[in-house]
Amino acid sequence: MAGRQGAGGGSPFGDPDAAVFVISVAAELTGLHPQTLRTYERMGLITPGRTGGGGRRYSQRDVERLRQIAELTASGTGIEGVRRILELENQVDALAARNGELVDENEHLREALRQAALRLRAAQAGEPASGAPSSGGRLPVLRRPDPGQSMVVWRRGR
Repeated sequence: MAGRQGAGGGSPFGDPDAAVFVISVAAELTGLHPQTLRTYERMGLITPGRTGGGGRRYSQRDVERLRQIAELTASGTGIEGVRRILELENQVDALAARNGELVDENEHLREALRQAALRLRAAQAGEPASGAPSSGGRLPVLRRPDPGQSMVVWRRGR
C-alpha cells in the first residue's frame, strides 16, 4: 500500500507507533478528509510524525485514534468532549501501567519479606543461613536456656 515504509526492510506492523502512513492513506483508512486530519492536528487531538521534509506520517495508533474521534463526533460528542475523553483515557492508561508496576513491586517485596522471615527463623533455630535444616545428623547450635526453662534435645531418626 502506498505511503508505508519500513526501516531496514522490516515490516512496520509490529510497532503500532511507527509513523508509516501519508496523510492521504490515513484519511482513506479513517474515512475522514485530509483537511479534517490537519484540523485535528491543529487542535492538538493528534500529533503525527514528520519526515525530514516536514511531511506528515501517521502510525497505526494515530489511525485508531482518528477512528475513535470520528466515532465520538458522529455520535454527537463535541470536540471539547472528545478532547476530555481522550485525556481521561490517557490518564486511565497511565494509572493502569503504574498499577501494574506497583503489583510487580509488591510481589517482589512479599518474596523478599518471605525470604527474610525464613532467614530469621533459621537464625533463631540455629540453622544454616540458607533456611534449610542442618544435614548430616548434626544438631543445630543451641543457646543456653534461661533459668526456669526446660530444654528437650532429640535426634531425628534416619
